[in-house]
Amino acid sequence: MKNYKIILSATLLTLSACSVNHVKNTSAGSDSAKNQSSAHAVSASLFAKMQIKPTIKIGDAVELKFTVYNDADTARQFCKWHTPFEPLMSKYLDVKDASGQEILYKGAMAKRIMPPPPSSYIKVNPKDSLSATIDLLKAYDISKPSKYTVIYVGQNMSGLTVKDSVAFVYEGK
Repeated sequence: MKNYKIILSATLLTLSACSVNHVKNTSAGSDSAKNQSSAHAVSASLFAKMQIKPTIKIGDAVELKFTVYNDADTARQFCKWHTPFEPLMSKYLDVKDASGQEILYKGAMAKRIMPPPPSSYIKVNPKDSLSATIDLLKAYDISKPSKYTVIYVGQNMSGLTVKDSVAFVYEGK
């Protein structure tokens, strides 16, 4: 019973410390408020689109083009983690076949330090775009003929929004 009280007290203390830290960070003053509003502006001005061939023959590369656009009048940046702008080191795409079955991700899963270091950010100039292409076969078990849908799910790390999914038919030769 004594151990239970100690554990409960420690848990409550930890939770209250997290809560206090959160309040400090969100109300630390005008600089913090400016940083939060500019972070929101960054995510609103940067967005990405995916493109893929509508039909791909079995044995050919399944190349997905990922383009980041900056509609703002100033340069913006995004974290390249969980995007095709770095080697396949995490599962940031959901790939599903025609029946809705999720395709197995077989790529690497990198552990990350937080917050991301400055070297993990990529700058996009005003009214410009950047593109990267990846071969989905290098990280996903796409082997059977089917229609596949690709959905970007890495927005929490990269800060990028991708509104639309893309689809392709993987067919025999």
